[in-house]
Amino acid sequence: MRSAHRERVDHEDRSVPRSMWRGAIQFGLVTIPVKLYVATESRAGVSFNMLHEKDLSRIQMKVWCPEDEEIIARTETVKGFEYAPDKYVVITDEDLEKLPLKTVRSIEIEQFVQSDQAETHTKFVKQAYYLEPDKVGRKAFSLLKSVLEEQGLTAICKIVIRDREALAALDPFENTMLLSTLYWPDEIRALGELDLPEEEPEIKPAEKRMATALIEAMTGEFDPAQYRDEYREALMQVIESKIEGRETAAIEAPEEGTKLVDLMAALQASVKAAAEARAAKSEKPESVEEAKARRAARSSTKAKSAADAADSAGAADEADEPARPARKRKSA
Repeated sequence: MRSAHRERVDHEDRSVPRSMWRGAIQFGLVTIPVKLYVATESRAGVSFNMLHEKDLSRIQMKVWCPEDEEIIARTETVKGFEYAPDKYVVITDEDLEKLPLKTVRSIEIEQFVQSDQAETHTKFVKQAYYLEPDKVGRKAFSLLKSVLEEQGLTAICKIVIRDREALAALDPFENTMLLSTLYWPDEIRALGELDLPEEEPEIKPAEKRMATALIEAMTGEFDPAQYRDEYREALMQVIESKIEGRETAAIEAPEEGTKLVDLMAALQASVKAAAEARAAKSEKPESVEEAKARRAARSSTKAKSAADAADSAGAADEADEPARPARKRKSA
């Protein structure tokens, strides 16, 4: 049985993506009209509705005006900035459009840097976007992309998205380019807030060799298709079981480990487990055609064995049967 949630998700999968920003890439005097599309979508969780526990009716979130003591429509709301206690100034979309910034409608490239150098400062990504050039800008778009690829460069730029200016990195990506918005330096928390050791703990050579062996046993080519959201799948099974009125089996909680751990013993056991898992993973899976051929061969072997057994049994019966006396011929 498929739940309504899954049907809604499947319907969303078939929806046509819509651009969420339209403007142009600007560097020097070159202008490349482009559209932005969100490159990712969250599938990590299952959405729930808030219900009234008493009658399971779905509750509604209303916009309440305490001054008039009544519920108002969202269309009656405006954006306001509190510049003093209980003092607001209203900011409209027209006001935002009039901001004296190029980045309101353009991806303003500030500089180009080597990609390996940029990677050090672009680890904290907010959101990734695909770029789609307009037809008139495809040649210039392709030219910029090819030069970035050949020179190993990343374009550092600024852009305004959803009423906020963002620092961003622009990189070639397959047959398009990827714009990754970044956190501003003052938005990145300092490591000094963490309780980190002042000195590195002493590591024994044997421990380092064993850790290296474990990492080597777990090293391989990354294939994202091999991974899936198992939590979401398990949660959907629980939801469907409840819809069908079936009980769900509880999973036993893992045993709590002791505080003191023999590091070498844990590493040795991990290396062994990783090696066994890798060996099992490397076994070539049997294809449908191979499985059919194997079953056909097995059936043929069984049939031949049965026929041989029947022939042997018939020969044995003939051998055990007593010899009949020869018939006497009648004389003329």
